[in-house]
Amino acid sequence: MPSALPDGEPVPDDGALPAHALADAAERPLGFYLHVPYCATRCGYCDFNTYTATELRGTGGVLASRDNYADTVVDEIRLARKVLGDDPRPVRTVFVGGGTPTLLAADDLVRMLGAIREEFGLADDAEVTTEANPESVDPAYLETLRAGGFNRLSFGMQSARQHVLKILDRTHTPGRPERCVAEARAAGFAHVNLDLIYGTPGESDDDWRASLDAALGAGPDHISAYALIVEEGTQLARRIRRGEVPMTDDDVHADRYLIAEETLSAAGFDWYEVSNWATSDAGRCLHNELYWRGADWWGAGPGAHSHVGGVRWWNVKHPGAYAGALAAGKSPGAGRELLSDEDRRVERILLELRLREGCPLSLLREAGLAAAERALSDGLLQPGPYDEGRAVLTLRGRLLADAVVRDLVD
Repeated sequence: MPSALPDGEPVPDDGALPAHALADAAERPLGFYLHVPYCATRCGYCDFNTYTATELRGTGGVLASRDNYADTVVDEIRLARKVLGDDPRPVRTVFVGGGTPTLLAADDLVRMLGAIREEFGLADDAEVTTEANPESVDPAYLETLRAGGFNRLSFGMQSARQHVLKILDRTHTPGRPERCVAEARAAGFAHVNLDLIYGTPGESDDDWRASLDAALGAGPDHISAYALIVEEGTQLARRIRRGEVPMTDDDVHADRYLIAEETLSAAGFDWYEVSNWATSDAGRCLHNELYWRGADWWGAGPGAHSHVGGVRWWNVKHPGAYAGALAAGKSPGAGRELLSDEDRRVERILLELRLREGCPLSLLREAGLAAAERALSDGLLQPGPYDEGRAVLTLRGRLLADAVVRDLVD
């Protein structure tokens, strides 16, 4: 089941933010994340805040229905307009994630985007993305999205091997994600991502190479490759605990990452974040870069997280409770925290170090600078950028990114 929300102070019923949160807001980009919590089935590795029809039955009534979900999200977008007041910023990025957003009608996704356009306006070069399950879209669906203002798609491919997809409880068939890319191009989408997962129990190096080759053959301009993380409480964790499938291995993950870097770079893809590669700067996911650079975003939907001007908050998780709060004219926020300057400094290091541009050495304290010197000597940081005042990971550093970050934030 989905993981628990963090603790925090209460969110005011009207969702009001402290005055300092909107200070200098015009200098920061603003994005929207729209969470769609519905899935046809629950994948065995997933602990996201998602629900199948069976899991919702009897727990939310009409308020938790997919049929009126778009109306509920529109209500929160209108709440955002009230909370942000006369904030003049047009929205720079919109990302619809889940769950499976494409379980909703394409017109519903377009309607949610239309509410953002009506309430805030979209920047002239706004990036508008939705995640999509390969089995839940067809050419007509994609054409409706494109006509409605979406210009980027992210398909969950995960693997090209049937036995790997079976371990992950993925329902699409091998080859379908690749056909989706072709359909997206035909519908007019210039930017398409394929998500891959490596390190699944039973996956071999050859399986992983086959998945990379299949993804590249489809012709996307962006590929994300994530190591499988076995989360407690998931079906996969229970299967591993019972000995039905082997535990994932960190050394295997490292080997698979090196295979990915070699294969993708040879095909003209450059890494710009530890787990993300693109064929050009235009192909990078701008919405995710808002997160990694600590910009402002409003997360609408059950369990969605938001950040504006150093205030972070999160919504109640259950779709019924979420819809009930908005129907009562209240914020669906479950809790929030006010980030201190030190919190924001640490988060900048944690996130920016994962980027190709790295993080400024000026963010580091004395112990962190000493750790950076050691990382440089150990071949974990690139010497050229270091001499220019930035900590940028080498390929070996990317393999050990979490450990490097832990040392630098001291």
